[in-house]
Amino acid sequence: MTEAYIYDAVRTPRGKGRNDGSLHEVTSVRLSTTVMNALKERNNLEGHAVEDVIWGNVTQVKEQGGCLARTAVLASDLDESIPGLAINRFCASGMEAVNLAANQVKGGAGQAYIAGGVEMMGRVPMGSDGAAIAVDPTVAMEQYFVPQGISADIIATEYGFTRDQADALAMESQRRAKAAWDDNRFAKSIVSVKDINGLNILDHDEYMRPATDMQSLGGLKPAFKEQGEIMPGFDKIALMKYPHLEAINHIHHAGNSSGIVDGSAGVLIGNKEFGEQYGIKPRARIRQTCKIGLDPTIMLTGPVPATQKILTDAGMSISDIDLFEVNEAFASVVLRFQQAFDVDPELVNVNGGSIAMGHPLGATGAIIIGTLLDELERSDKEVGLATLCIASGMGAATIIERV
Repeated sequence: MTEAYIYDAVRTPRGKGRNDGSLHEVTSVRLSTTVMNALKERNNLEGHAVEDVIWGNVTQVKEQGGCLARTAVLASDLDESIPGLAINRFCASGMEAVNLAANQVKGGAGQAYIAGGVEMMGRVPMGSDGAAIAVDPTVAMEQYFVPQGISADIIATEYGFTRDQADALAMESQRRAKAAWDDNRFAKSIVSVKDINGLNILDHDEYMRPATDMQSLGGLKPAFKEQGEIMPGFDKIALMKYPHLEAINHIHHAGNSSGIVDGSAGVLIGNKEFGEQYGIKPRARIRQTCKIGLDPTIMLTGPVPATQKILTDAGMSISDIDLFEVNEAFASVVLRFQQAFDVDPELVNVNGGSIAMGHPLGATGAIIIGTLLDELERSDKEVGLATLCIASGMGAATIIERV
């Protein structure tokens, strides 16, 4: 089978959105074209250089509807002969786009792809698509649906994680993110967002709160306690599914959960011949990909079975992995991953994660693959694994290896 290589990976900084950030006049199409144009320019691509653009996006309504991938291609500097495919695997949409592209290349369906995703959460609010899993009682009741914050607290309760543990992980994420920015570790991948006059309006991750400490986190109220205990009482639904828990321990709040932000990211993937044609060197090969389904109520434990599956499929063990990127949707997700595999926390999310920098849903999967690649190169390590939890009970993972 043909090898699939990563030739380049870029992302926009993550902005805080229309209400309190700098991107109030920027659309999801604009963020997408910023990334697509950067990949074209940086790699001197011409004409029908890539077979397709596969673009992840979760809330596919309004300006993010109507096959955003194709709209962005037409609005970009890419050739109109390149089609576009919009996909949605919730929080792993950007990763799934990369994985689909890699497997298309491996299967011989074209020499190269641009893959990634976008989410403009400040303009198209999360949940505004009215997903059936949440609003259709014939589905929601049968599947014991609860919101993701409740699921995160279920994980904390089931696996014994405390508020202090979650807050400590959040504080460390902030510290690492600041250190990474101070050390210019993201410089290779960051593409600034510009206004119509070509002036930078976003050149760093806006969401970070580097002054965060345990005291400031300790003053925050649990975000999902009332939702669980009072109205609409999702704890009762959770306890119907998991009666052995007796009560849900609500430990998550705004400071140890991922931030609502805007962002886009893209990865250029191709075979060996593609690189030779355009005179560019591959940076890594995509060694293995996977996706998995699991319990839709606890929902966010996907990184554990996804990692187990991808390691088995690749014939590898956890000790073969040098670095890990585990999306910080909530602190308990990462704590559970570290607990399950007994991995050194110093190898997980080395440069911070979504708690510190935000989680633009459709883009994050591609963001963490690019971040992982940059860090493998910076630290001169070889193999990395990226993984995400996914709404409604799924998980996804990607293993990359430097070449």
